Amino acid sequence: MNLADMLTYADIHDLGRIAKTYELPCNPHSKNELIQSILTAISRTDRLGEEFGRMDWNELRFLNSLLFDERDSFSLEELTGRVMLGIHDPEVKKQANARETIARFKHRGWLFAGHHRNNKYLFLLPEDLKRRFREALSRRFQAELEQSQQTPPAYREEGEQFTADFYQFLHYLSQNELLLNAEGFLYKRSLQQLTDRFSIEEEALPKTAWRFGYGRKFREYPARFSLMYDYGYYNGLIEEQGNVLRLTDPGRFRVLENRREELTQVYRFWLRLYKGPIPNLSSLVQWIALLSKPWTSVSSLSRVLAPLIKPFYYDTPEAILTDRVIPMMIHLGLVRFGEFPDRGSFLQVTRMGAKMVQGITVSEEDRIILPE
Repeated sequence: MNLADMLTYADIHDLGRIAKTYELPCNPHSKNELIQSILTAISRTDRLGEEFGRMDWNELRFLNSLLFDERDSFSLEELTGRVMLGIHDPEVKKQANARETIARFKHRGWLFAGHHRNNKYLFLLPEDLKRRFREALSRRFQAELEQSQQTPPAYREEGEQFTADFYQFLHYLSQNELLLNAEGFLYKRSLQQLTDRFSIEEEALPKTAWRFGYGRKFREYPARFSLMYDYGYYNGLIEEQGNVLRLTDPGRFRVLENRREELTQVYRFWLRLYKGPIPNLSSLVQWIALLSKPWTSVSSLSRVLAPLIKPFYYDTPEAILTDRVIPMMIHLGLVRFGEFPDRGSFLQVTRMGAKMVQGITVSEEDRIILPE
């Protein structure tokens, strides 16, 4: 439902609290007058900008967690969890009262008491407000970005090479059984022989690399191959039997049928897998796609979006964006990446990427945890 509909169904006492928040000079006993005054106030772009200006990053992160969710209703437990997830400072989190934050959103007319479902009391977010919030935040972010209408002299776009190389992985396994070491990883020589067949080359991992949390095999494998391996394992296409890696019957059928994976399924899997270290990954990807329609500098994107990202152990918000998120978006064909000699790294969402990101959403709570 839209804001006007929710105001119509709202209790007159709730309407009075909203009017008081905005200091509206209207008759508190006239529901029609309250509704019209509130609609006028909330519809003003400058008023929305003022409200955003009063919010700290904890509230903005909570709001951001709702903006790309397809649902319009949330339980109190879900909202409480998202409020707490948006507080990155442990000391602030100790003193935080999530219900006070939710109450402030209700008093602004952004959340409404809804109906009961499965013994849970739900809160509703107006659909048109959600759209206006996205537009307002987009304007705020765009004002801080460095963008270019020119194309870098050289750029990289991987398209659907990920699924092509995943097929090469399965095909190689159909002809070779690969030995695993005592820790369950491929030997370096075997890994090199396998990845030499791929169209996209990945650099070997530095010996001192700190790596965990981004998938079952992330510790020893480069990020792209790690995702490829975990995707095959999770979907039952490859299996580890003792110290041997081999195809399963479904994996063998993939090869016999010469069938490639759907890139949309790999993208959905990546979102769910990386949700552990990056809980708001879905909204981050949405923002990158929205903000990078022209060529956009990576450094300015980092400045704008890093405050939305929670650190993960030694990974800073900036490192999460530039080392974990953007490279995988390149590998999945969502963005192209280039360099200007005098301006640094830039990226641009691809046509396929814009369509995929807009068409596929994964809720904040939907994640995959693979056993080590």
